[in-house]
Amino acid sequence: MKFIFFIILSISLTGNSSAHNHFPITIDSELMINRGKIAYENNCVSCHMVNLAGAENWKGVDEDGHQKAPPLNGTGHTWHHDDKTLHNIIKYGLVKLVEGYEGKMMGYEDNLSDQDIDSVLAYIKSYWPKDKYEHQIGISK
Repeated sequence: MKFIFFIILSISLTGNSSAHNHFPITIDSELMINRGKIAYENNCVSCHMVNLAGAENWKGVDEDGHQKAPPLNGTGHTWHHDDKTLHNIIKYGLVKLVEGYEGKMMGYEDNLSDQDIDSVLAYIKSYWPKDKYEHQIGISK
């Protein structure tokens, strides 16, 4: 688990310069949240579940030996990461961002536009408790 944290930390520090920089992503737009819900349901729900709770026993590994999908509803670690990092993980997947990564978080750059990804992030953030949301907004500025 600590290894995954350091991987994500290194992604946030190096990032991918092709992702646009308009962060932080807020929950101010109901339209954006609704668009994000649709994109989430079409692309993310199979691993992260309808209620954003992630896989059961998400801190463990699946039958293939890969990390399970974490919850995105504020009970996991997603809110610990800035928007640039989260955007890049969704867009490019850990496969393209972390050398040797063999997990299942592939990128969605062929399925989702940058605007779609931002909408998914707004939708995810709409589930977070206020304190976690405000913390994450602070690190995304």
